[in-house]
Amino acid sequence: MKENKKGFFLVFEGIDGAGKSTQAALLAGALRKSGRDVETYRDPGGTPLGENVREMLLDKSAGPGLSPAAEALLYAAARAQLAADKIGLALARGRIVISDRFGDSTIAYQGFGRGLDIGILTGVNDLAAGGLTPDLTFLLDISPELSKKRIAGEADRMEQEKVSFFKRVREGYLRLAEQKPGAYLVLDALLDKYEIHRSIVEAVEVLTGEIIQ
Repeated sequence: MKENKKGFFLVFEGIDGAGKSTQAALLAGALRKSGRDVETYRDPGGTPLGENVREMLLDKSAGPGLSPAAEALLYAAARAQLAADKIGLALARGRIVISDRFGDSTIAYQGFGRGLDIGILTGVNDLAAGGLTPDLTFLLDISPELSKKRIAGEADRMEQEKVSFFKRVREGYLRLAEQKPGAYLVLDALLDKYEIHRSIVEAVEVLTGEIIQ
């Protein structure tokens, strides 16, 4: 029975333009076809507070006037609400939660990218997450130069950052993946999207012990 199944928390990370949203949607669809209850979220977002914070953070009018510390704390506030109101409850009900970003994005962007103290950010992340830790994180890896070409439409505040910033963020993600080898799957974002999807499905099958159609 569905209600007896164990919940799993899956997160997609990577710099902008890597294809996180596409892969999250493909995985959610495959899991639902296999009979699993799935909830999908984006971080920041997923709650009224989170969506308001997201709008503030990505608004170009905030520009360089937003300090790195304020930026990190706003992300953490949105994440805390999402974890408390949505993710924790869904996992307790045996659902699979898929999130487009979670705590490691703060380490990569505000830690490696902005230069904030990673130890302090880790503590803030722990407080915001309320004990929730992803069972598996998929890192879609792409060069900043190619990610810029992939971004469609007008760039938001974060997407407007320089290539040098995204190089630091990418390096941060790769460092995190090295530090957590069993909790990360690094994928080449330039591969065909269905080839990437197959690798993700295989990893989730190993994690859950279930066959995904």
